[in-house]
Amino acid sequence: MAIKLLIFLLVAKGLTFEGIGALTFSSKLIHRFSEEAKVHLASKGNSVWVQSWPKRNSSEYSRLLLSRDMTRQKVRLGSQYESLYPSEGSNTFSFGNVLDWLHYTWIDIGTPNISFLVALDTGSDMLWVPCDCIECASLSADHYNVLDRDLNEYSPSLSSTSRHLPCSHQLCDLSSECKGPKDPCPYKDQYASDNTSSSGFLIEDKLHLASDGRNAAQSSVQASIILGCGRKQSGGYLDGAAPDGLLGLGPGSISVPSLLAKAGLIRNSFSICLNENDSGRILFGDQGHINQRSTPFLPVEGRLSSYFVGVESICVRSFCLKQTGFQTLIDSGTSFTYLPNEVYEKVVVEFDKHVNATRITDQQSPWEYCYNASSQELNNIPQMKFTFSKNQTFLIQNPLLTFPVSQEYTAFCLTMFKTDEDYGTIGQDFLKGYRMVFDREILRFGWSSSNCQDNMGDTENLTSPSHGGSPNPLPANQQQTIPNTSAEPPADAGKTSLKPSIATISRVTSWHLLSSLSIIFINGYLVKLI
Repeated sequence: MAIKLLIFLLVAKGLTFEGIGALTFSSKLIHRFSEEAKVHLASKGNSVWVQSWPKRNSSEYSRLLLSRDMTRQKVRLGSQYESLYPSEGSNTFSFGNVLDWLHYTWIDIGTPNISFLVALDTGSDMLWVPCDCIECASLSADHYNVLDRDLNEYSPSLSSTSRHLPCSHQLCDLSSECKGPKDPCPYKDQYASDNTSSSGFLIEDKLHLASDGRNAAQSSVQASIILGCGRKQSGGYLDGAAPDGLLGLGPGSISVPSLLAKAGLIRNSFSICLNENDSGRILFGDQGHINQRSTPFLPVEGRLSSYFVGVESICVRSFCLKQTGFQTLIDSGTSFTYLPNEVYEKVVVEFDKHVNATRITDQQSPWEYCYNASSQELNNIPQMKFTFSKNQTFLIQNPLLTFPVSQEYTAFCLTMFKTDEDYGTIGQDFLKGYRMVFDREILRFGWSSSNCQDNMGDTENLTSPSHGGSPNPLPANQQQTIPNTSAEPPADAGKTSLKPSIATISRVTSWHLLSSLSIIFINGYLVKLI
């Protein structure tokens, strides 16, 4: 109770009387995390809080202040629905290399509603769709060979519920480029990959959602959201990545989860589940369950701008590598996982030590560590896990890409890349097999094992992973000391995506890469052993 108040009114030197005049009070305001507050708590016997007192301007200091702000906002707003999901269903899909390895879901926008197959991206904020196109990707199903219908183009003039967002709106970041306050607000999102962007104007319209709680029939919900009328795309967005739009799920004010929570429709949280069959689920408002594991998000410059968490170590089998602590971005919009150079080298060398299979190499392969293994050798692949704060372990369900060579042998590669950045990115390949909860109210990332087929309203049947660590749904009191990712990253994810997701596309361009490896493996004698 004391930590919730910690603003004290102290009478300084008593009362001053002038005849029968007014009483004069002197008081002093004390910040909740000041040294004076710390002394006061200690005198009251609150030793637990005193021992974990956050250092001023530290990441833990900022996180606790942000968490309190989020709690106050939750109390004010409440939520109308336990959870919401797209009106066409909560299912997500991946089409492999055809649509550049990203996960997608169908959403309906506007009146009358039009369907869009949007890529899911926790590494950026903006929802945009192709709109009154000047330069957009092909929307023909024949162009992609995996779709059963053509993709759609949005036009605000054809939706009776649409309106241009004016430049005077608080969410118009490019108002300086406007001629007047009533002009349509422009946007341009530049992504990490070379020349990859989306630009146009911001529109307010209706997103069609559904809710079916445990004790209620399905109901339809039309929520006001802000989307980008993407008139011009470039780079990877013209080459197969997100041809029908991108659903940014970041913590920025303009993202769909943020707008739904601000409107009081849901709690300020959402979940994504990805399984090994390249399908999954998405739920807005989902906060998971009490038995899930969790770790705190790390604020950047005092605010939650991206989903960064702290990794204390990486373990291969039972051996946890020293000096492998770093910050990493949790990003559903990145196909594979990236580690800082020094951490990467330690991990792959240790992994190689425990692999009892023949290592192979091929100049066309994007991965350094590939092997040719018998079925018995494949069963002895070393387990890998990330250790977050409070000994919360995140087991990598399948860190490999495998493809059969013959009846006796299978080729596999460790699907990790190294990056020159001082932060990493955990991509889709390492996130599969989990229901992941992005809880922005308590600023925590949660996870639990799931096949993504659980009842959408039922959170009681889910089970958490059985491997190491203990559930800890409470905020951590201390953070692992990790190098600060200042400079350009992490920047505002709504402006510049931190992820190398589209960059990944240029490295793993098509199945011919795997085919070329398979040819080498099948022929056997052409493989260069190392």
